Amino acid sequence: MRREASCVDRAIAVNRQKQRKRCFMAALMISASALWVGQIAAQGTKNSPAANVSSSVQHAISLAERGRCREALPILKGAISRVTDTKLKYRAAIQNAQCAMSLGHIDAALDALAILNHQFPNDPQALYITAHFCSQLAEGAAQGLAQNAPSSYQAQELEAEAFEAHGNWDKAVATYNRILEQYPKLPGIHYRMGRILLQRPATPTTIDDARKEFEAELQIDPSSAAAEFMLGDLARQTQQWDEAVKHYTRAVEHDAGFSEAYLGLGMALNAAGRYSDAIAPLETYTKSVTDDAAGHYQLALAYLRTGRKEDATREMERQRKLNEKVNSDNQGKVP
Repeated sequence: MRREASCVDRAIAVNRQKQRKRCFMAALMISASALWVGQIAAQGTKNSPAANVSSSVQHAISLAERGRCREALPILKGAISRVTDTKLKYRAAIQNAQCAMSLGHIDAALDALAILNHQFPNDPQALYITAHFCSQLAEGAAQGLAQNAPSSYQAQELEAEAFEAHGNWDKAVATYNRILEQYPKLPGIHYRMGRILLQRPATPTTIDDARKEFEAELQIDPSSAAAEFMLGDLARQTQQWDEAVKHYTRAVEHDAGFSEAYLGLGMALNAAGRYSDAIAPLETYTKSVTDDAAGHYQLALAYLRTGRKEDATREMERQRKLNEKVNSDNQGKVP
């Protein structure tokens, strides 16, 4: 079974990569906050008896549950790092985050979210609050941008992205063109134009038109891993294996964490008959994306063609189990 993802699928994958990068600074803030919380917790306030801390936190939680966040938040912020009981710390962190969000205290909210995401990473309520906070933060930032710099390229780009999200391609293209008229050397715009072309209904010139946009992006930003990836994908779709390998290789050179580019590189190398060269990128991909059956299939193929039969058998077995799981999950969703 060979994975032949369309350019549209690849474009979506690349967009997710870009979205993750956009969250990079926010992740740094949370990581720094988590480090700070850990240090405070380690130092603690040794002279504070645990019973007094628990009583104080219980009181603060009670205040928060009654909507008295202005009174509760200072207590929670000061005492939560000294709470030793896991259940109490969870309740305190939840109330801390919710109160901080309601009062607009971003730093305090990040501190509470750091505790929740570090100590309760898979908890549904913790994940829900984190998602809600990020959405609230993004909405507030967008409103601030629109109010304070409505004619900036950032505000226009945000508007174009909103049109994209709703599938309003014509308005998105018009907005991006307006940005290019004002800022012809702005990175990222030609890439987005190329991606839109691939998401719209295909025409005889779609691939060529999209390729021109991605090449234009590289003229502005030669280090654009996303543009290199898309050019590699277009070349692979047209069976231009050497060209695909060249662009995928550049993509992973520019962004070592770009997992989809490793898969594309491995697939192109396999298709070109360069099985021994395909092994390294495919191993990298399957280690970072363990639950993709296509990656294990491609790696099994490379192993098999280079005489590594035991390794090939192992990868085929992983592919089989993943396919079975997908089929089982899909059957479970059928009403």
